[in-house]
Amino acid sequence: HRPGWAVLEALWAAALVLARHGRPGVAVLASAVPVVGDNVWTLAVAPLVVLSATRRIAPQRRVWQFVGAACAAVGVLTLAMALAGSGALLPQLAGNAASAVLLLVLPALAGTLLGRRRPLNTLLRERNAYLEQARTLTAATARLEERARIAGEMHDLLGHRLSLISVHAGALELGAARQAPALAGQAELLRTTAGTAMEELREILGVLRHVEYLEHLDSGGRADRSADERGTREDITALAEESRRTGSTVELDWSVPGTAGLSPRTRQAIHRVVREGLTNVLKHASGAPTAVVVRGTDAGVDVSVTNEAPPASGRSRGGTHSGLAACQERVSLLGGTFRAGAAADGGFRVAAWLPAHGNEPVPAPEPASASVPAPASEPLPPHGNGNGNRPGPGIGNRTGTGTDNHPGPRTGPGPRPRPEPRGARPPLPDEILTWPRVLASGCVTLLVVLPTVVFLVVLLVYAALG
Repeated sequence: HRPGWAVLEALWAAALVLARHGRPGVAVLASAVPVVGDNVWTLAVAPLVVLSATRRIAPQRRVWQFVGAACAAVGVLTLAMALAGSGALLPQLAGNAASAVLLLVLPALAGTLLGRRRPLNTLLRERNAYLEQARTLTAATARLEERARIAGEMHDLLGHRLSLISVHAGALELGAARQAPALAGQAELLRTTAGTAMEELREILGVLRHVEYLEHLDSGGRADRSADERGTREDITALAEESRRTGSTVELDWSVPGTAGLSPRTRQAIHRVVREGLTNVLKHASGAPTAVVVRGTDAGVDVSVTNEAPPASGRSRGGTHSGLAACQERVSLLGGTFRAGAAADGGFRVAAWLPAHGNEPVPAPEPASASVPAPASEPLPPHGNGNGNRPGPGIGNRTGTGTDNHPGPRTGPGPRPRPEPRGARPPLPDEILTWPRVLASGCVTLLVVLPTVVFLVVLLVYAALG
């Protein structure tokens, strides 16, 4: 036990501790020197360095290449020391071989298990965050859809009724000015109050409509109870009668063989187009003669609301055109066409063609795997190897689908995925990403390092007592 060698072994152990991060393979290989040394305190550093360094080496086959080289170095150093006259060869070789197994092989095995456990923990954390974000986005989308549905219903029902109130109040104001001047002020107040209510309604709709949604939520059984009665001849006749009571001349031309063959969404769109057209007449051309035409064939239905030029005395109230935009969106989703614009005679025409059955609602996409739901919008940022086209955490494939761990053919537009860097860990199978498996790997690691810990404790106690 020469002091000079003890100092050199201590410096060597310190260098191993520093090299385990930047040069883990070199650190594992150089750990063979303390194993054959006679300094017990530096000997305890070797398994810790190997345990830490092997966690950072990828792929795993390189770990065992370095460990095998370190074990071979232990044998070579033992042979060199025996030939130099430091003792008998066989006892030293047997003792150092046992030390190599306990201080190099078992810590390396534990390090590989921990190295595999680290990405599992990372992926599980990312998956939990991904699922939480997907749940939050789903709830937010449901709230936005409900807001859009409420906004559409408010525009359809309240907007139409407020327009009727405003028109009736205007007629009352004109009549009161001639027959009961004392009531003219109250009639004007009623008309202006109705107009203010319309403006406030538009502000509320602007808050509720995060985006300009069309109420395609009527599909899937979420329509209101009166939806089955909308779009029929009786329904359109009732709309025309409401407009007639305001003083407008409304002619209805209904020529649809039967509405039983029309889908509920198509009938809902017929109701919406006619109601929006009549509401626009009340707003901008009150009193103008109006023609409502609904004609159907086996292929679809033509709907139009056309008014002549408004009378010179008629008032026109401005609007946001949100109703026309919503009608256009609704008709487009059904696969129809929508037109709204000025007519040649100075009037205005709202027209739409609607297919008899409309487009089927687009089903929700199937989840990418059994445990990770597909995101509602764009995928979340992927984990790991810099591949921008991976669908989400825990999904092993790069350009295919499902949980296949092999890359599939490119089946869509977009940038070609970047190749994985050399030495990167392969994608982990989706089915191993469970907490029991992660915890089990930690328990196995403890069992593996237990003999090493017991061996080191015995050596340190022996060195302290001796």
